[in-house]
Amino acid sequence: MLYFTRWKALGIILTALIVCLCAVPNFFPEAEVKTWPAWAQRRLVLGLDLQGGSYLLLEVDSNYVKKERLDQVRDDVRKVLREAKIGYTGLVVRNDAVEVRISKEGDQATALSKLRELSQPLGGLLGSSGQRSLEVEDAGGGLIRLKVPQAAVTERIRQTIEQSIQIVERRVNELGTVEPVIQRQGNDRILVQVPGLQDPTRLKELLGKTAKMEFRMVDTSVPPDQAQQGRLPADSELLMSASPPPVPYVVKKQVLVSGGELSDAQPGFDQRTGEPVVSFKFNTSGARKFSQATTENVGLPFAIVLDNKVISAPVIREPITGGQGQISGNFTVQSANDLAILLRAGALPAPLTVVEERTVGPGLGQDSIEKGELAAYVGSILVIVFMLLTYRLFGVFANIAVAINVAMIFGLLSLLNATLTLPGIAGIVLTVGIAVDSNVLIYERIREELRGGRNAISAIDAGFKRALATILDSNITTFIAAAVLFYIGTGPVRGFAVTLGIGIITTVFTAFTMTRLIVAWWVRWKRPQSVPI
Repeated sequence: MLYFTRWKALGIILTALIVCLCAVPNFFPEAEVKTWPAWAQRRLVLGLDLQGGSYLLLEVDSNYVKKERLDQVRDDVRKVLREAKIGYTGLVVRNDAVEVRISKEGDQATALSKLRELSQPLGGLLGSSGQRSLEVEDAGGGLIRLKVPQAAVTERIRQTIEQSIQIVERRVNELGTVEPVIQRQGNDRILVQVPGLQDPTRLKELLGKTAKMEFRMVDTSVPPDQAQQGRLPADSELLMSASPPPVPYVVKKQVLVSGGELSDAQPGFDQRTGEPVVSFKFNTSGARKFSQATTENVGLPFAIVLDNKVISAPVIREPITGGQGQISGNFTVQSANDLAILLRAGALPAPLTVVEERTVGPGLGQDSIEKGELAAYVGSILVIVFMLLTYRLFGVFANIAVAINVAMIFGLLSLLNATLTLPGIAGIVLTVGIAVDSNVLIYERIREELRGGRNAISAIDAGFKRALATILDSNITTFIAAAVLFYIGTGPVRGFAVTLGIGIITTVFTAFTMTRLIVAWWVRWKRPQSVPI
């Protein structure tokens, strides 16, 4: 156990040195680190509780989700009955249900059969209990009622939350922030924490917009002023412009191309006017639809609609067959950039409302850092003094190994670009205790071997060898607990679990390689007859 070949010793030293060097960028200003090569710029990211930042709690509009589901059911009913050539009247959404009246009594059984095909088993555990997406019932007198059960609404909200989290994450990442925390909270809420962002105004604007973009034709058959007086065609609606002063537009309800078929959107400047614009590009399907729409409507205006507001309504001068174009609409540089971010990230499936907002100032974060440092220093000094008083020279060896252990923890965290939070600092302090505990087990085992009559070198060798199983058992069980905390926990709990888990790995390395290597060198140099322990 005490014999190390030259290459093995060199490998241990190089491993510890390289990992420790990964922590070096943390000791230099961020502006200076950015001038270094990309591979050398990895450093620790301070969490919200250490460097300050913005905290938002967003809530999905469950009523919107329910209304959208009912509207979808209504459209599905219309499509099914038309395809089956079944006459109907009074297709409406009423009292959280879709109602339709079949014109002919003889068609009612067929209509019920066709409409029940719209009802599907809900996925997951709900599906195994017999829950379905729709309840179709015969209300008598030719009336068929389709209800969306609460279980189906809950499932749709769950799906909406999952989709929204992905879109919110893409939007926040587009801002260039580092290590944002975006996670589900409860049944219908999303938690967003962005370290370092002191002004959440722009973030709220980005996350508060649904960003549902549609390309539709402008209805030129009715002037906007007549439409405002109620003379509006059934297949059109009145929308206002996005930029002030609000200008009314009569826009057809039919969507020619949806924003979901955009493959890219980038801010830029118009080559002729120099004004900020947003250039967009469609995917294959969107390009085909856009080409067909512009070919069939040359000379007519079409509206670019974002969240039911008209951004611009240009006239189609010629067919646009390249699958790309640009949007202009009195943009500023920032608004053009924000719109491009929204379009690239995709539309939210439902509106999000900010129900809680907090801004943690850098002063509070600095106070947390100072207290965390004080706790780390006091704890480390007490451990160092204890080891020196209890184990003397071997306590020095243990303290050197612990110092290397802590440096390796910071190096690995920097290498992973991990976020360091206040609980993370607590995890590092706890790791110091765990690392010393491993050395205590080894040294106490050496004492037992000495009391059993072994000579110095034999007792040291036996102490390291026989303590191995005990140390591995204790560290493996602690590592399992850290892994459970990481997978089940959220936010700061995960930060604690990460530092604790990495600390356990470095502890095992330093206890059975670094401490043993130092002791082996001392034994080879001194050839001791007794152990100063």
